[in-house]
Amino acid sequence: CVQGVPASVQHGLYLALTLLLLNLGSAVTVEDPHSCYGAPGLPGMPGIPGRDGRDGLKGAKGEPGIPAFSTQLGPKGVKGLPGPPWASREAWPPWAGHAGPPGTPGTSMQKQQSAFSVTRQTSQYPLKNVPVVFNNVITNTNHDYDTATGKFTCRLPGVYYFVFHSSHTANLCVILHKNERRMASFCDHKTNTVQVSSGGMLLHLAAADKVWLGVNDYNGMVGIANSDSIFSGFLLFPD
Repeated sequence: CVQGVPASVQHGLYLALTLLLLNLGSAVTVEDPHSCYGAPGLPGMPGIPGRDGRDGLKGAKGEPGIPAFSTQLGPKGVKGLPGPPWASREAWPPWAGHAGPPGTPGTSMQKQQSAFSVTRQTSQYPLKNVPVVFNNVITNTNHDYDTATGKFTCRLPGVYYFVFHSSHTANLCVILHKNERRMASFCDHKTNTVQVSSGGMLLHLAAADKVWLGVNDYNGMVGIANSDSIFSGFLLFPD
């Protein structure tokens, strides 16, 4: 009994509740009266997505592609930077052209020549302390060597080279003179029937300087068949 509610109202509510329960009981169907399981429940909430799976195995190699034709060109490249000014023939400097034909030889070089080579053809020994005369000319440009005096006279100042090769059948000392000054001595004692001595040196000469060869008491120089004695000289660098 509910306080404050009339008895007639309470009796009506009781009858309505009883009828509702009877209707709910008749709506429930039991398939297996001996089963201990109830009716299936409502669907649950969707679960969380699972993790990514592992990579699969490497696939097989594909078939070769179709070869490209030689006429198929790639894309056009970027324009390059400009070259230096002399890249075009019109802008070449004057010294970059082709060499021209040789010019005509000048006459000054023809005047700057001096050379001689003379031999002594005699079996007689030369006199000591005087110029040895070489009486046979092989080369004598400008006639600077005098076969009468045995002296070379400088006409073109500069550096000269003088050399001699002397055959001798006795002891020999050859002395190179510049004017009256002894510049060098080359001495050799005879140890064979005929032997050869030689020597040479550079001299700087002024105009009119004279160069000649002399001997002392060792004067066994000869000029015979197969045993020549030669005196030579030539200008290296004119002043």
